[in-house]
Amino acid sequence: MTDLEALCKDLGPRVLGVLVRRGADFASAEDAVQEALLEAHLSWDAQPPDAPFAWLVTTAWRKHLDAVRSGAARRRREVADHLEPAPGPVTGADETLLLLFLACHPALSTSSAVALTLRAVGGLTTRQIARAHLVPEATMAQRISRAKRTIAREGLVEPGSLDSVLRVLYLIYNEGHTGEVDLAEEAIRLTRQLAAASSEPEVSGLLALMLLHHARRSARWGPSGELVPLDEQDRSRWDTALVAEGVQILQDALARDRLGEFQAQAAIAALHADARSTAETDWTQVLEWYDELLRLHPSPVVALNRAVALGEVDGPLAGLRAVAEVPESVPRHAAVRAHLHERAGDLGEAQRLYAVASRAAASAAERDHLTRLAARLHARLRQP
Repeated sequence: MTDLEALCKDLGPRVLGVLVRRGADFASAEDAVQEALLEAHLSWDAQPPDAPFAWLVTTAWRKHLDAVRSGAARRRREVADHLEPAPGPVTGADETLLLLFLACHPALSTSSAVALTLRAVGGLTTRQIARAHLVPEATMAQRISRAKRTIAREGLVEPGSLDSVLRVLYLIYNEGHTGEVDLAEEAIRLTRQLAAASSEPEVSGLLALMLLHHARRSARWGPSGELVPLDEQDRSRWDTALVAEGVQILQDALARDRLGEFQAQAAIAALHADARSTAETDWTQVLEWYDELLRLHPSPVVALNRAVALGEVDGPLAGLRAVAEVPESVPRHAAVRAHLHERAGDLGEAQRLYAVASRAAASAAERDHLTRLAARLHARLRQP
């Protein structure tokens, strides 16, 4: 990506936010911004103006007004008077936040909110988003068009809540790296922008959680693309700078004394990042944080993860008793039971459950990993 392309990618969503704030409907504003960006590519060459953001705002707004006037000539003066911006400098900071919350409008489905956030706030092309989600470009274009029509119909009366914005950003992060776009990196970039403009500790908690997870990324996969679980990862490959940044952000968030779900998750991730090995992990503190997380966000998934920590603190049989209280329909239920049975020495049941879990795996990498675990125990059981 050239410097000019990077600049336009950064400024485009901010300009779009300005136009939406001034009253332009979402679809028309995006058309105007795209025209302004095209004009910038044609006229800036390698030397942008001294104030490229202001140039883009002025150009996009002019193109939007031209479109409004040409579409409703008989109402030219009325519309122009209504749409003229208030005097004063344009920063784009508040407008970018407005755009982020608007893209997570409660009238949108989660998948539509993710797509619109990447398109409008992230500045990605429809083709890039489609490839990242492994769907045809036409399908993604329809999804984004429907989302924009919904926004135009619903307006600015009820933008998305902070909670919905954070969950959409975390969903984008968990998409990882597929296609030509690294969605995890994109989610971190957007969350950094939100954190820079927000004093809410949960925003910082989500950013810390992303950074702590991201620090382990290079160690998560083996040379042949196989999944490497946390207890087998080469911790020397973890990004210590990201760990340190994530821990500092988390500490600052916790100091505000308004604990939330993402802060609790980040605290658990920080304890794992602080340990030199699985055996040296402070499992007692991990369990305490899971208890706190269960209080803040009671869910079967949290209860299942808590059972793993309980198994480390009080032994695998205690963990199995806790798992028995979690519905078997919860993802990874069989895999957790297999792990605890193996730790308890019941290799036959562990091998059976690993095989069951592999058939219900959410990805090929997870399926292959569980299959290897089942095969390893099968080989041990066959030894004389």
